[in-house]
Amino acid sequence: MTVAEHRTPRTTEPPMDIDLFERLAAQAFEADRVRMEMFNGKVWVHTVTDGAHAGILTWLMREFIAHRPDLDLITSGLGLKIDTYRNGRARPDGILAPVGHFDQAGEWADPDGVLAVAEVTSWDADTHARDRVEKPAAYAATGIPVYLLVDRDANAVVIHSRPFRGQYMDRSEHPYGEAVQVPGQGVTLDTEALKRFAR
Repeated sequence: MTVAEHRTPRTTEPPMDIDLFERLAAQAFEADRVRMEMFNGKVWVHTVTDGAHAGILTWLMREFIAHRPDLDLITSGLGLKIDTYRNGRARPDGILAPVGHFDQAGEWADPDGVLAVAEVTSWDADTHARDRVEKPAAYAATGIPVYLLVDRDANAVVIHSRPFRGQYMDRSEHPYGEAVQVPGQGVTLDTEALKRFAR
């Protein structure tokens, strides 16, 4: 997998204008399936990833549908306005919301109504900073109730929940094979199937 190089903006440079960012992100996503995100004042660029990444998202979608057919796990690349003042932009791998909730949304939707976001780690150099540090902070600041991370380096599912003042108060890590409860959703994920993706 080839990953576009990421360069964090220097602190002396003004932050990128949100309208310019949205235009660039739309062009990159349509042309090359490259995801651009901006949160916590930083721009992140990464490519849409491999087959195992897609397989994990498909597994997650089936799990949620089996338990909660009244919910959608949106994996189409819909963007969310995030951070405390909604001046950040993220394209989560999955967005859990009531069926049809985002049918009329534009490319960058308001996060109201989001029950959880899901991410699957990539194999690029930015994964730690982006998926394990920056995104939990941004999603918590947004008030998203649950951040579910499938961490392929750790062969584990990590659940962040109970956002408060820009951080998740609860965090639990579950190795592949354990039953994982998704807080507030009445869903227990059977992660046995994830063992086939273990490295």
